[in-house]
Amino acid sequence: MFSWPKAAEPLITRFSIAFSQPTFQRAMVLLIGAILAGGRRTVTGVLQAARSLVAGHFSSYHRVFSRAPWSPWPLGRVLAAAVLRWIPEDQPVLVAADDTVAQHRGAKVYGKAMHRDGVRSSHNQTVWKWGHKWVVLAIVVKFPFTSRRWALPVLCALYRSAEQNQAEGRRHKTPTDLARQMLAALIHWFPRRKFVFLGDGGFGSHELSRFCHRHRRHATLVSRFHADANLYNPPPKRRARMGRPRVKGRRRASPRDAVARRRTGRRATVDWYGGSTRRVELISDTGQWYHSGHPLVPVRWVHVHDVEGTHRDDWVFSTDPTLTPAQIVGYFSSRWPIETTFQEVRAHLGFETPRQRTEKSVLRAAPCLLGLFSIICLIYAEHLRHARATTHGTSWYHKSEPTFSDALTTVRRLLWEQTIFQQPYWRRHLQKVPPTLRRTLLEIICRTG
Repeated sequence: MFSWPKAAEPLITRFSIAFSQPTFQRAMVLLIGAILAGGRRTVTGVLQAARSLVAGHFSSYHRVFSRAPWSPWPLGRVLAAAVLRWIPEDQPVLVAADDTVAQHRGAKVYGKAMHRDGVRSSHNQTVWKWGHKWVVLAIVVKFPFTSRRWALPVLCALYRSAEQNQAEGRRHKTPTDLARQMLAALIHWFPRRKFVFLGDGGFGSHELSRFCHRHRRHATLVSRFHADANLYNPPPKRRARMGRPRVKGRRRASPRDAVARRRTGRRATVDWYGGSTRRVELISDTGQWYHSGHPLVPVRWVHVHDVEGTHRDDWVFSTDPTLTPAQIVGYFSSRWPIETTFQEVRAHLGFETPRQRTEKSVLRAAPCLLGLFSIICLIYAEHLRHARATTHGTSWYHKSEPTFSDALTTVRRLLWEQTIFQQPYWRRHLQKVPPTLRRTLLEIICRTG
């Protein structure tokens, strides 16, 4: 048995609801090892990082992913509840959604397929990558110790190709379907919260818009819009008793045509990427978005023109027409931290390094590493309630505020001091080490690089 740091114990103990007691003890050893390890996050590498806590045969830790009966869904609910504690109840919850491809080598790996790599692809060239495509929902939070928003993943789903779903007798689900399913889970778990769903162009579909409109008391969609979208007026009141009622009114100009007619818009200062502000020119209008065979969805679309000329023109929209154009643009730019999260989990948590091949292992390893990012951020934020934020920069690279690497370094130090070094073997031998040397060694082994 071992004890967790005070900043981590309240959160970690809530995860026990998803495991049996023996599996929970092994999962906690793997969690500590994943935080302390550097480089690849294979099960063997994680066990080597936490070898002083490992009890029993090493194969029992491999079975935590491959055979043990537990589900990631209860863990996602506990994690989401912990993140929502940092957001006041009277404020909307920003939920960013995106997909990312994790490369995985090997001939017989479950769920592996060829996917478009959004990082290396451009408008003129498409780069393909063999691996797993994960659809991720992350809650965007602004902690007191930083001016920028952080996106903390809480739910994750594997996108399977149509061929694999057909072979396994499963209904094919697109990334939009998976995102809608996870958003429905958040609404079911937290019915008193209002969620603003932030998606890139791939999630700006009429199907997801209809879902958010049906649940408009709980969810609003903000995403990129189609410049040639079919917009109409609401259907007129029915007068004749005979015949089929009209489903749409008079056709409205498409966003592209409306912008061409107005030419100039209203200038405003909006929230922009990276926590900054930007002077833009906005043209906005409302309408009923129509898709053949489906009901109308009221939307407000916004054309964004960067006055400084560094960003291309863009169209965004919201299923809540009462939002102002500046609010819609500010919400949409708030989805960018999820891209930073994907970069950090690859650089510091070895997101593409696990080598699981079986179905259960594949479906559990990557979501656990994404959730590890959120766990580290929450422990760090709780630690800073009673401590001062410090940055681990250098003389030639100064940080104005903490980043995820600082959070990881701090959490690692807490684990070494309050968990690893509290074991009888370490405590007995560390008494002979001078305090200055001990602090120096801690700085070296906790550094993220």
